[in-house]
Amino acid sequence: MNGYTGVEKVSPEGGGVSTPASRSVPPARLYLSKMLPNLHLGFFTIHTFGLMMWLAAVAAAFVMDRSFRRARVTVKDQGADAMTMVAVALVAGIIGAKLWHVIDTPIEFREMGWSVLWDTAGFAWFGGLTFGISALLFQGWWAKIGALRTLDLAAPAAAIGYGIGRIGCFLSGDGCYGIPIQPVHLLSFTFTPWGMAFPHGIEPVFVPVYPTPLYELAAGLLIGAWLWWRAGKPQPTGAIVGQYLLLTGAARFLVEFLRRNPKVLWGLSNAQLASAASVLAGILLIAWAATRTARSPNQA
Repeated sequence: MNGYTGVEKVSPEGGGVSTPASRSVPPARLYLSKMLPNLHLGFFTIHTFGLMMWLAAVAAAFVMDRSFRRARVTVKDQGADAMTMVAVALVAGIIGAKLWHVIDTPIEFREMGWSVLWDTAGFAWFGGLTFGISALLFQGWWAKIGALRTLDLAAPAAAIGYGIGRIGCFLSGDGCYGIPIQPVHLLSFTFTPWGMAFPHGIEPVFVPVYPTPLYELAAGLLIGAWLWWRAGKPQPTGAIVGQYLLLTGAARFLVEFLRRNPKVLWGLSNAQLASAASVLAGILLIAWAATRTARSPNQA
C-alpha cells in the first residue's frame, strides 16, 4: 500500500531530509513526505477523496438517523428513511458542486471540454449546499415531515459530513489548501503560524501553506456538535438550520481569507460572497423562527 509515511521537519538552513522536494521548503515547517491520493490494495485502487466522501456520507447518515430517532420520525409512520435522504442529498450536492464550479471557472471548460464534468477535482461549496438543501426540501415535503423541519433534522449531519469530507482534500493534496504562510505581527510579538507543504500532492506546492482543509474539518465538527446539542432542546422549526447557515457561512467566509481563490468583488472571492448570502439567510431564518412556537425535540 502506498500512503502517508510520516511528517518530517525541514530546517531553516535547508537541511533535514535530503530529497529535492524537501530542499524546496525553506522555512522550518512541516510537510507530508508522501501524499495519499490513492490506496493500492492488490489489484484495486481506491481514491482517498472518494473514500472520504463515502465515510462522510456514512457519518452523516448515522447522525441524521439519530436525529430521526430523537424526533420520533420513523419509516413506518412517515415514509422517511434517513439513509436514503442522505444518499440523495449527497448525489445532488456533488452534482451541484461540480456544475457551480464549471460555471464559476469557465476557463477550465474551454480547456478541458465536457471532460471537466468527470474530473475528480473542482467542486464548489455553494453549489453543493444549494443542490443538497433543495434535495432535502423536496424529500421532506414528499415524506410529509415538513420541508423546513427536515432541514433542522439534517443540519448537524450536514456539518459533520462536510468536515469529514475535507479530509479527502487534505490527503490527496488537491489544491484546496491556502496561501503561503506569512509571519503575523501582533502588538510587539511576531510569530509564524503552523503550515505544511504538499510537494507530492495532486497539485504540488513546495512552500508551507495554511492547511485550510484541517480548519474546515475542525469547524465542521464543532458546528455539528453545537447544532446537535441545540437540537436536543425545544426549538421552533427553522431555528437549527438557520444556525447552520449562519455558522457554516461565517466559517467559510473566514477561511477564504487564507485560501487561494481569486477575488472578484470588493476584495472578496465568489465563495465569500456566497458565504455572506448564507449568513444573511441564516440570520433572517433565525429571526423568523423566533416568532414561532418552540417544539420539543422528541415531538413527532
